[in-house]
This record gives sequence, C-alpha cells and structure tokens, in this order.
Amino acid sequence: MRLIQFHRPSLGRRLGLVKDKSVFDLTIINPDWDSVYNVFMLAQKEGKTIEDYISNFKIPKDNGLDYEELLKQLPGSGKGWILPPIHHPDPAHCIIAGTGLTHLGSMDQRNKMHKGDDANKTDSQKIFEMGLKGGKPEAGVRGFQPEWFYKGNGTTLRGHNDFLDIPSFTEDGGEEPEIVGCYIIGMDGTPYRVGFATANEWSDHQMEKVNYLWLAPSKLRACSVGPELITDQPFKDIHGVCKIYRGNNVIYDSGELLTGEDNMSHSLANLEDHYFKYPQFCIPGDVHIHFFGTMKLSFGSREPFQDGDKIEINFYNMGGALINYVRRIPINISPVKVKKG
Repeated sequence: MRLIQFHRPSLGRRLGLVKDKSVFDLTIINPDWDSVYNVFMLAQKEGKTIEDYISNFKIPKDNGLDYEELLKQLPGSGKGWILPPIHHPDPAHCIIAGTGLTHLGSMDQRNKMHKGDDANKTDSQKIFEMGLKGGKPEAGVRGFQPEWFYKGNGTTLRGHNDFLDIPSFTEDGGEEPEIVGCYIIGMDGTPYRVGFATANEWSDHQMEKVNYLWLAPSKLRACSVGPELITDQPFKDIHGVCKIYRGNNVIYDSGELLTGEDNMSHSLANLEDHYFKYPQFCIPGDVHIHFFGTMKLSFGSREPFQDGDKIEINFYNMGGALINYVRRIPINISPVKVKKG
C-alpha cells in the first residue's frame, strides 16, 4: 500500500492512497483519516494493521487526483502539495535518528574522511568490521550494535519539493540518499513499523571532516522524507540513484545505489533491536523516523552547494522520486545570547 499525506487548499491536511497515476483522498471516507498517525491509532483499537484497516472500507473511485501533477507542486502552492508521509501532531514527540556505517561504501568514504596514521585502523573501520562480524545474528540472538546518531524532532522534518537549508553557522550541506523506517509506538509500549520511505539525511560533511567528534553536531540539520510511505516493500535488495542538478545541468550522479539487508552489514532486526532496546524510545504514542544509512554521498565529488540546486533521489519500487532544493542561509557568526530567567 502506497500512502501520502498532502495539503489541499481550504481542506487542509489529507491522507491519500496512491494507485498508478492517481491519488485517492481517504479523508473523504472519514474526516479523522487525515494522517497516518490517526489511522494507525484507529486500526490499533481493532487489532489491525493500517493496510487491513483501510482495506475494510470502500474507496471512492471518483475522487482521484492527478498524482504526477501533485508531485510538481511546491509547498504553499495554490493547487495543494505533498507533505512528509508521517508525522506526530506534536513535533516534540517525533524522534528522528539513524545508523551509519551499515553499507560498505559509507565505510570507505568515512574512513578517508577521518584517515590518520595508515598503520592504525580508524574507529570507522573498527565499528564497520564489528558489523560484518556480528551485525546479522541468528533469530533470538542479540548482535553487535551499530553506530547511532540523533538528528532532531519533527521540527526538522521536510517533505517532497521543500527546501533543505544550509544553516547560518556552517559552510556546506550534504545529501545522504537513504531509506527510513517509520514507526509508531503502541499504547502498550510496543514499536510498530508502519512502512518505509525514501529519504535525504541532510548532514554537514565539511564539519565532520574537521574532527570526528563533530559527527554529532554535523547531523543536527533538517532532513527530508517522502513522498510516499510504502507499507509492504521488503527491505532486502533496493536499488536507486541520486542526481544533483544546477539549472538544467547534472553536477553529480551517484551511479547505482544499493541498500536493503542484502547490501548491508546489519540486519533490519538488529538495527531495530539496538534502537528500541532503550526505554525512552518506547514511549506510547511517539513517532520514530529512523535512517538506515547510505552507501555513497557526493561530498568530495562536487563543488559546494548553491541556492536552488536540486537533489533528486529515486529508489526503485519506493514510489515517486524525492526532490528537494538547497537554500543557503546568510552566514551569521554572532554568538547566541542567553538571558537570565
């Protein structure tokens, strides 16, 4: 099942079902069906998955919208636009995090970024090799934990065709084409995976290169997810491509990108275990968006980003391509002043 959240002028947020080139407005069936979150909560009360719950209702065939036209619309347009495919009504209860060094290509690039003495393995190399050794344990066995990072909450979440900012306190941004898992914590504290989505884990690789210990702040940036939530796509062998455009010119082409368990050093179950083992990530009602890592990024292979550069990420069988535009905020090095309370 392919689901999107979108905005329609005068009607507000809507939930849509994508079929072929049409989007069917599910909110017409029930006004409470205006988000994946609300549908999940209603489905939970009946002990059903989102797919089974929605399938119980007859979907009107006369309310189809042109999906290709909707994909072209920019946020704030008068014709409606696509929103991130999942969110929490209170952004503070949407936690965005991820795992790195889960793909071979990511290790190669990170290792070069942090390279020191050739005679010694970097921490990146060491943790990657730990994943190769114990990242895919047998069922019922806890494997080695991956690298983990925090990105922010729902206030940093962007959708299809939205801007990804280069903040005023930094020099550059960097795309990371990935798949995210989308989760909602049930009322009993059980994490439920409601689907996967294409994503751009926007980071600052220039900052990270200066010192490995700046990895954590380099991740505190906006990120983009969408346009679709795919509820039934196996996370096994997913192929894709990332292209960056400046005007009509392609200034970066990733070539084939590989993700999914067949192309990773960790199993999905192991990544989920080492995240949801923490009680603070199992608070009933919270939403979690979790990045699973990338195999390749453009840092070191292109000029610095400019205003208006377009990033397009397309993973096959994951719905429409995710498009975002770069926006550079003017540099401001004035320190933040804190007032006495």
